[in-house]
Amino acid sequence: MRATLRWACVAAVMSALAFALPFITAFPQVHRWMPRLAGRGRPGHVALTFDDGPDPCGTPEILDILARLEVKATFFMLGEQVAKHPDVAQRVVAEGHEIALHGWDHRNSLLVPPRRLRASLVRASDEIAAATGVRPVWYRPPYGIPTGATFWASRSLGLMPVLWDACGRDWREDATAEEVVRDVMRDARDGSTVLLHDSDYQAAPGSWKVTAAALEPLVVRLRELDLTVGPLRNHMARH
Repeated sequence: MRATLRWACVAAVMSALAFALPFITAFPQVHRWMPRLAGRGRPGHVALTFDDGPDPCGTPEILDILARLEVKATFFMLGEQVAKHPDVAQRVVAEGHEIALHGWDHRNSLLVPPRRLRASLVRASDEIAAATGVRPVWYRPPYGIPTGATFWASRSLGLMPVLWDACGRDWREDATAEEVVRDVMRDARDGSTVLLHDSDYQAAPGSWKVTAAALEPLVVRLRELDLTVGPLRNHMARH
């Protein structure tokens, strides 16, 4: 009975820690402890990343703006979205951007058994490779929730987990372009990884329009700080 109670307590603590991880990674101490997981990269550079695509409306608009700005970025794609819109995923690669893995769907990793999670990553990676000819090397779990299962599954597949340390909070229904820029610039610094979204798949309908409106002023602000904006492949060494 005592052993059962003890293990129940351990399980409760681990569950609480798992839920806390997305929030505690916002603290500077954790950035020092796990800089690679937080997306801390090389000096003079900021990685620009987009989640939840490809989207038939949002992604092409973002790509057009990036082309005008002469900026490359990393797109964390969902396998089921690639299956629906392979042509959009192909355009991302054709225009020189980097594709990364965000999972098959946007299910919280805490709710998926480890082996099923790994199988879903294999399925998503295969879907992306079949559509684009590119096998992802980076992985970002949905909601930015890293668990023991996500680390085990991703590393067993040769994927490098990476989150972010500056976020535009562009999924909100009431977000404005000015607020997105402000939120990113509040946390962005030399070596940061920025999180935005090119899709409203898991966000307020049409939220990608706010992201699109914020993108150029954001890049301008970062460049004013003498920071080069680009994809993760130019930002972090992959070990």
